[in-house]
Amino acid sequence: MKEGIGEKVAMFVFLIMTFVAGVIFSFIYGWLLTLIVLSCCPFIIVSTALVAKIQGTFTEKELKAYSNAGAVAEEVFSGIRTVLAFSGERIETERFSKLLVPAEKMGRKKGFYSGVGSGVMWFIIYIAYAIAIWVGIKLILKYRYMDEKLYTAGSLVIVLFSIIMGAQNLGFSLPHVEAFATAKAAAQNVFATIDRKSAIDPLNESGEKLENMIGNISFENLHFRYPARSDVQVLKGFSLQVRAGQTVALVGPSGCGKSTTLQLLQRFYDAPSGCVRLDGRDLRELNVGWLRSQIGVVGQEPVLFAATIRENIRQGKLSATQEEIEKAARMANCHEFIVKLPSGYDTMVGERGAQMSGGQKQRIAIARALIRNPKILLLDEATSALDPTS
Repeated sequence: MKEGIGEKVAMFVFLIMTFVAGVIFSFIYGWLLTLIVLSCCPFIIVSTALVAKIQGTFTEKELKAYSNAGAVAEEVFSGIRTVLAFSGERIETERFSKLLVPAEKMGRKKGFYSGVGSGVMWFIIYIAYAIAIWVGIKLILKYRYMDEKLYTAGSLVIVLFSIIMGAQNLGFSLPHVEAFATAKAAAQNVFATIDRKSAIDPLNESGEKLENMIGNISFENLHFRYPARSDVQVLKGFSLQVRAGQTVALVGPSGCGKSTTLQLLQRFYDAPSGCVRLDGRDLRELNVGWLRSQIGVVGQEPVLFAATIRENIRQGKLSATQEEIEKAARMANCHEFIVKLPSGYDTMVGERGAQMSGGQKQRIAIARALIRNPKILLLDEATSALDPTS
């Protein structure tokens, strides 16, 4: 889309208008010579368009080959400790080098075909120059003997450069048409995604908001398969009653549906069979935004944003004061290590919390969940990286 609505639009208009203006001025200064030179234009246009097309195609493939190698480099650098721990430097270097081979081959092909194509293109252009100059001189001499100055050296130069440069620009403009077609196809997908109505829309204001929520939860005969893995049944007739104030632990082997149950409670998905109820009301009848505001969540892999510790904890309650932030931090047993940091609560956690240890990230995530004092607290293995005291 960017290619189709960016500078290529202006370039396309410029190239087309150069050709149109060149033809108009050429007819004004010498229509007969213009018609003769125009007979060479199709060859110039086709050769120029082919060269531009070849260069564009091979450049795209070359960049794709380089991007594959770049992805490996990024992956290795992001996990450099693991690579060093297993002495995998040589293996990763070889893997990176292998992915550079296609890029090298594509670069050689691009250079060869671009060189041959440019040679043919300029060969045709210089032939057109030669024909135009030869015919133009004949016309100048012819009309000079007739004492008519219909053609002069100046008109010859004007016609020659206007038509041939215009034809060349027209050839350069043709690949842009393909970019517009590609942009149109991409835009259809993008706008279809934007216009698609989400089955579970958190911004939708419809649905009930319970005034006096107690917190009784019931799962009734749930059957569920993930849309992306419809062949795997995750839940099969799952039922559970949880009373307000109870602490309930779901225990089972990996992949049995523990995290799925919590996601259904947050309404990330709706089960095709069975239902989840809150205080006797089906979750599908409740407002999605309100429901999620009543829930505090700490996931298996807590996600922190590239901001300060204070801002990450405040994500749970945007209006929280410093006292509330510190209270939540104490409850999550992370206040002590935070105040020992040089910048305290203003310490940057880094991208995805890279500056923090696993346990520190989990405790900050727990504080973020506790600060909103949620009616329902969902902990998805939220203490896996913590010591017994924490």
